[in-house]
Amino acid sequence: MFSFFQKKYFLQDQLNGFVDIHNHILPGIDDGAPDVDASVKLIEGFEKMGITSFISTPHIMNDYYPNTPGSIAKAQDNLQKHLKSLGKEVKIKTAAEYMMDQAFLELLEKERLLCLKENLVLVEMSYFQPPINLNEILFKLQTAQYKPVLAHPERYGFFHSKSLSKYEDLKTRGCYFQLNILSLAGHYGKSIQDIAFRLLENKMIDFLGTDTHQIRHLEKLSTATVTKKQLELLLPVINRTKETFSFSGIFSKS
Repeated sequence: MFSFFQKKYFLQDQLNGFVDIHNHILPGIDDGAPDVDASVKLIEGFEKMGITSFISTPHIMNDYYPNTPGSIAKAQDNLQKHLKSLGKEVKIKTAAEYMMDQAFLELLEKERLLCLKENLVLVEMSYFQPPINLNEILFKLQTAQYKPVLAHPERYGFFHSKSLSKYEDLKTRGCYFQLNILSLAGHYGKSIQDIAFRLLENKMIDFLGTDTHQIRHLEKLSTATVTKKQLELLLPVINRTKETFSFSGIFSKS
């Protein structure tokens, strides 16, 4: 007999040993942690979930957060020194979340991008509309031997459709998809939650990340639940993220 009271599973219980590949924990360089104290509070929240390894991904967004490898390295060094003084054993590698715009194309021609691992680079786009030259950007990324990892594809409302054809097109153009775990908890709204699970059901999601900016995101994550069926869809992606960005595979080289 069908029951409306299906057993729920806490998402955080599945994240022990997880490497968070999308977050904004570095202090004072974007819309994430404003200072080292806030960074530490975020990291302590992650520790309660069993997460102690991070690839930090501050925004590189020309008009708002014109970060550089130098400014990011400085913020990381500041945080690592503070964590060391507190006796915290936390692993942090730096990468970035690049806004795909004209400035990004110019950057691509001038310098080496900060990657999640090897040639995997985290990219995003405006929530209002895709870049008019999106296909050109993806082509140039791959011509330069990068593999684009699209951050939170479920959050781009202009891609939502019954057929998922726009997502399929991005896949044929070589995009990997990184889902925000908070989307599964309905944090960004019902339509985004629905698309997130549809992408999972269609095996289109490659990696997971938290995209944590502030404590309230961790508070939401700590109470988020999924059904058994949803968990079965999630576990392979959780494991793939762990394996791809494992301590031995990433941090030993940083």
